[in-house]
Amino acid sequence: MIAREPIYTALFERLRSIPGLVICSRRLRHWADVSAGEQPALFQAQKGETPQFETGQPGAWRLSLDLYLYVKAPTSEAPAQYLNPLLDAICAVFEPENPITNRCTLGGLVHYARIAGQIETDEGTLGDQAVAVVPIEILTTD
Repeated sequence: MIAREPIYTALFERLRSIPGLVICSRRLRHWADVSAGEQPALFQAQKGETPQFETGQPGAWRLSLDLYLYVKAPTSEAPAQYLNPLLDAICAVFEPENPITNRCTLGGLVHYARIAGQIETDEGTLGDQAVAVVPIEILTTD
């Protein structure tokens, strides 16, 4: 039986410890609704779950979520110079806890938690507003 909330909470607690974030929330807001004074802002949004059940194997779930990062830069500066260090900090959250297993397990709660796929960024098109969407995949253990 999967206990979802402890998993999502464990990830969120790691994310909210990233230095420099003004807002870190599990309630997604559009960047137009986040003032410059509230940025940098990070939002954790659940997007789907897929059962991973195979005959003779323990059951598991593949949890998918997106992290939305908003950074408003002063108009004379490139937003990427503010966005990139925060993306580095998000990546560091998923560093392996044990070099032998080479996995982030959120303190043993899951089989792995990782960035899964392309990080989409928009830097420049929106003027001084930078946005990044980081896809996350978590495989539970049962």
